[in-house]
Amino acid sequence: MEKKLLYGLLTVCAASIPFLFKGPKMRENLVIFFSKGVLATLVDAYVVGTKRVKYPVRPFSKIFKTNIIYDMLFFPLLSVLWVKQSYNDKLGGIILKSFTWSIPMSLSQWFLEKRTGLFKWYKWSPIHTFLSVSFTLFTIRALVSLIKKLDKVKVKI
Repeated sequence: MEKKLLYGLLTVCAASIPFLFKGPKMRENLVIFFSKGVLATLVDAYVVGTKRVKYPVRPFSKIFKTNIIYDMLFFPLLSVLWVKQSYNDKLGGIILKSFTWSIPMSLSQWFLEKRTGLFKWYKWSPIHTFLSVSFTLFTIRALVSLIKKLDKVKVKI
């Protein structure tokens, strides 16, 4: 069942890519996607390395200890969607909209941890998921704000 869930997630992510990476902000979306992939991989490598979470079922299990579908595809795609959702918001709106991603993510991971063998929590809880998802969302959103400011600056050479 777990492998079917992973293949389903991979299929949904792959099918969404053409819709998320089109339009005038494609460069920005690619920066978001790859930055979130790096950040999620680093956070997950720490979490797995400190034995807080284990991924018994994962792709390329002989190479990676983390689940690369989550870290390099699913979470980055969600970040692209979240930035699109909060792109023109001020801090209050960004914080409120972050809850629309971090709370469902925490609850769904708690549910999946209890009902599947995709991952096991040892020193982890839904609160940890909430905090780590929120941290990475805000980090990526800060990067987008920086990119927006740099785009407005005229560079004189």
